[in-house]
Amino acid sequence: MFKYYFEQVNGVEIWPIISLTIFFIFFVGLLWWVFKGVDNSYIDEMKNLPISKTPKS
Repeated sequence: MFKYYFEQVNGVEIWPIISLTIFFIFFVGLLWWVFKGVDNSYIDEMKNLPISKTPKS
């Protein structure tokens, strides 16, 4: 059903390419940030966050 509607839209074939490009750039940037840009102190702080906070009663 949707295939018929998408065939009628001009330029619809560009959207999958754009979304794949955005997806790829985002995850390459995220991997770069994780491996090169994050301080070890930040990672240690985030790692200990769930056990360092006590629940408020």
